[in-house]
Amino acid sequence: MAETRVTIIPGDGIGPDIVDATVRVLDALDCGLAYDYAIAGQTALDKGLDLVPQETLDMIGKNPVALKGPITTPVGKGFRSVNVTLRKYFDLFANVRPALSVPGVRSRYDNVDILTVRENIEGIYSGEGQMVSEDGERAELRSVITRKESRRLIRFAYEAARRLGRKKVTVVHKANIMKSTSGLFLDVARSVAKEYDDIEHEEMIVDNCAMQLVMNPHRFDVIVTTNLFGDILSDLCAGLVGGLGLAPGANVGEDKGIFEAVHGSAPDIAGKGVANPTALMLGAAMMLDYLDLNSEAERLRNALRTVVGEGDKVTPDLGGRSSTTEFTDEVIRKLAQ
Repeated sequence: MAETRVTIIPGDGIGPDIVDATVRVLDALDCGLAYDYAIAGQTALDKGLDLVPQETLDMIGKNPVALKGPITTPVGKGFRSVNVTLRKYFDLFANVRPALSVPGVRSRYDNVDILTVRENIEGIYSGEGQMVSEDGERAELRSVITRKESRRLIRFAYEAARRLGRKKVTVVHKANIMKSTSGLFLDVARSVAKEYDDIEHEEMIVDNCAMQLVMNPHRFDVIVTTNLFGDILSDLCAGLVGGLGLAPGANVGEDKGIFEAVHGSAPDIAGKGVANPTALMLGAAMMLDYLDLNSEAERLRNALRTVVGEGDKVTPDLGGRSSTTEFTDEVIRKLAQ
């Protein structure tokens, strides 16, 4: 098997703990991966480097995929989000967030299976044009939506729906009020949808979408939307299936993907050996799918669902008493069965 190199960014807080656990599981799958380690975030700053050092950017650029632990962006002026930096630098235009019910996890609903595809480059969340007046009385932020970026994002969502055998794409917008930006996004979505007559096209205003998700999440299949709306709705979807501890994410471009857990660095439990690595392991499964290692990805997902579902060797956030290491050992045992 040809060796595939993966850039590993351990991150901050609990990042090293859950990254080490995930690498152990990937090694147990024996799927020909090799690792190059890099740093970013507070860890880099503590070494006197930039928040995202050039060496890290160069290493990510060399390899087809990266696996990233949670990273702390220091609060204060002059620090741009590490995630936003990586997305823009590598043109990772699509953020993919699955929300899938896991047996044994307490949540409001069962059998939720929603895929949110979020535009990753443009819009309000990109932080362009931020300005505060000298007297501090007025603040501005520019939102830019382009036809080009909207088209490739929406086509990506429809292609994902077709590839995964999903039946419906819901385009979420606010074109009734934001007639220029959301209006353009919706116009592009209607045009692209005509190319996919095998997939149902649905349109929904964002506030109604939030309500419908809470009332009846089973009506949704694939959601595609702009940057800020997607940031909010994807976390809402995670809440429907048990929270961010079970929420992986992928940032995907034309020829590169960065995969992650979307939760924070949880410095309060860093180094205590109780962090839950499930989200990052699910992110690693998404990475395996991206590398066309689909059977290995499915083995990993099945092992995680079994361990979490049995509830005997789970971390405290999932109602158990096991350590990160004990949880990981159990996942590896399931992989071997």
